[in-house]
Parts: sequence; C-alpha cells; structure tokens
Amino acid sequence: MFELTGKTAVITGGGSGIGKATAMLFARRGATVHILDIGEAACAQVVREIREQGGQASAHACDVTRQADVHASFAAIGPVGILINNAGVAHVGKADNTGEEDFDRVIGVNVKGAYNCLHAAIPRLKENGGGVIINMASVAAWVAVPERFAYSAAKGAVMAMTLSVAKDYVQEGIRCNSISPGRVHTPFVDGFLARNYPGQEAEMFERLSKTQPIGRMARPEEVAALALYLCSDEAAFITGSDYPIDGGFITLNA
Repeated sequence: MFELTGKTAVITGGGSGIGKATAMLFARRGATVHILDIGEAACAQVVREIREQGGQASAHACDVTRQADVHASFAAIGPVGILINNAGVAHVGKADNTGEEDFDRVIGVNVKGAYNCLHAAIPRLKENGGGVIINMASVAAWVAVPERFAYSAAKGAVMAMTLSVAKDYVQEGIRCNSISPGRVHTPFVDGFLARNYPGQEAEMFERLSKTQPIGRMARPEEVAALALYLCSDEAAFITGSDYPIDGGFITLNA
C-alpha cells in the first residue's frame, strides 16, 4: 500500500521542514522527486540524503513567485504526476500593523507561488492522463489565529484554490486536495523563537506546544504521511477536500 513507484513528484519548499520530510518519504516509496526551493544549498542537501538512501531526486533552485522561473523548472523536469505546493512563508501581525511589503511577500509566496506551480503543472498532469495536487493550507484558514492576518488570508486563498482546481479538472483525472496543519516543529519555529524570545526558547516552545490540545506540535513526518496517503492510489476516490492535521486544534478549541 501507499507505493509511488514510477511516479514523478514535484515538491516546492522541499529544502526543510514538511517539504523535506515529504520528499524523503516519497522517495522511499519509489517516486522520482524533484525539489523546488529558493534555498539552493538546503535543496541540494536533501537530494544528497535521498540519493544516499538509494532514492531518485533532483534539485531545482527556483523562486516560486516568478512564473518564468517556475515554468523553466517544470520544462527541465518533464512529465509530472504529483505536485505538492508546500512553499510558504509566515508573518506575525494584525491588519493595522502589517506593512504592505510584508503583506505582498506572504501573498506572493503562499498564493501566487501556488498559482504559478499550478499554471505550470496542470498541463503536464493532463498530458500524463491525470495526477494529484496537494496544496498546503493551514488551520489558520479554518479558525482565527491571533496576529496572523496576512498568513490567514493567504491560506484561506489556498484552500479556495484547491476547491476550484478540484472542480475544474476532475473530468481530466486530476485530484486536488489540501492539508491544514496545526503547529509543526520545523526549523522555522526554532528560528522564530531564537529571534523573538532569546533566552526563553524552551519556555516559549513549551507554551506553543500546549496550544495544541494533544499537548505537542506535529512532526513534519506526520504531515508527510498524510500527503503520501492522499497521493497514493488508495486515495483515488478523494478530491476537493481539506484535511486538518492539528492535534485537535480546530474542533477542541472551538
């Protein structure tokens, strides 16, 4: 079950966190993995790790906010069967203290970046006879999260885009779903705590962990496992759905 042998997967933001975990897992399950990431060194390191484990992977330095760069990367890749729209950035702020530059950056990566990859991937999926798209949304698209104005707006758009794509291409064999993680322990979290709470990292990490009713943050590998299921043939009847993976955050905090 859950094999991806013979399938080609493009994973954006695959240099760390959820993207890296997904790339590693998909390669172990037989997929040929292509990682698109603006961080060239991190991207190359993941590819090395995959190849050391006997998997197939390639790195593509790519700024997903630039459509020409995205199309060039997809042209180099060739036929595609799976797209994981994972690249994203966050921002802390309310509507009245979120600057225009920060708002544009969050929308540019999280929304336009996803659109650019859809624009490049969908024609290739159609040529392939169908395929699977996973867009990484967030619990912030479902419920109010304090001081996440731009991020919530972006992830709400990602969820709506998922429904639109699922509707428009269902007859062409393309399935499109989204995943909405709660807090996940990634390098971004560690960097955020180091920048904003120097000397209090452990205390703040514990506090953030306890905002999840289950009592901890998710591991990137847990989100990757859900993505694997949704991209596998075992999920062939699933499209147009969002899957929270949040330790009970949405329902148990209501």
